[in-house]
Amino acid sequence: MITFELVKQIRSLHRCSNKLLCLLALGIIWGSVGAAAPASDASGPATNAAPPIERDAAQWIERVRLAPCARAYSGTFVVLSSAGAMASSRIWHACDGEQQLERVEALSGTPRTVFRRNDEVRTFLPQSRIVRADQREASGTFPQVPFVSGASISEFYSVRRLGHERVAGHMADVVWFKPQDSLRFGYRLWSERDTGLVVKLQTLSGDGRVLEQAAFSELDLNASVRADQLSRMMDATEGFKVVAPAVVNTTARAEGWNLRQPVAGFVAVSCHRRPVSPSEKAQNVLQCLYSDGLASVSLFFEPLDSQRHPAEPQVSSMGATQLLAQRVPPDTWVTVVGEVPLQTLRLFAGQLERAR
Repeated sequence: MITFELVKQIRSLHRCSNKLLCLLALGIIWGSVGAAAPASDASGPATNAAPPIERDAAQWIERVRLAPCARAYSGTFVVLSSAGAMASSRIWHACDGEQQLERVEALSGTPRTVFRRNDEVRTFLPQSRIVRADQREASGTFPQVPFVSGASISEFYSVRRLGHERVAGHMADVVWFKPQDSLRFGYRLWSERDTGLVVKLQTLSGDGRVLEQAAFSELDLNASVRADQLSRMMDATEGFKVVAPAVVNTTARAEGWNLRQPVAGFVAVSCHRRPVSPSEKAQNVLQCLYSDGLASVSLFFEPLDSQRHPAEPQVSSMGATQLLAQRVPPDTWVTVVGEVPLQTLRLFAGQLERAR
């Protein structure tokens, strides 16, 4: 049976393959935070601002995707849990040409500092004097929007500008990405007026409830953060044991798997074999990631073990993240996890077949 700890590990691995939602790399668990007040154009004294530019879904996505390199910034972002707990982290971000660098320090929970240099990630754990090194195709910290080749966001989401609001002292356009079917959740994001940077993000259920939220509480868009300085700090591993799990890139078909029919809007992003934890004895699993450009779903494959895996499918929910684990005949256990409704996970599991 999948234990709670294993569920957290799998959920973390999935989140860290998705730039949009990767706060679990910092030990943060998200949950329901209740409904948010609607945005309004009557947001106070900033009424003299220039009229907003109207954009379609693809233009909004391109704007927020390119925003992190608009200028260096630093800030504190906060996540709220369903139980009312609060977690926060401090972020420093800079760009040097095509190279992005970040430093993120957890201000609550287990002490840790995460560095990212493009796809290279290093997590410093000062208490154990360990550095976990990893390569991730779409890693990140505060919500970012990756480029997903073949995805058609405009086909599966309608976009509507709701107004503008101040977040962390900065005026932001509030944009609602409304799903066109029941296979995905909605998103409400706050895009800073000048740079396009996402300063707040909410994931919405079908009835409009806020399932997850992250937001900057303080943000300096003129921070004196230098990429070369962050790079040197990331490489300063002396005195730490560097642990680099072996990750092997592959494809679902090469591993003997196929989807009979694609799940509408979702395209294959990556597939690799990797351990589910940093332990040297950790079991390796096959992870295949699919995305529609906003939402993502990971499929984890492992050999069926009658001693650990129950006969009946297992279902779990943590905030917007749903998890479905079940047997796929004849001898495989599949865990499907994603920030999508449970029926979407059932579709993925039901379409699996051995590639001929």
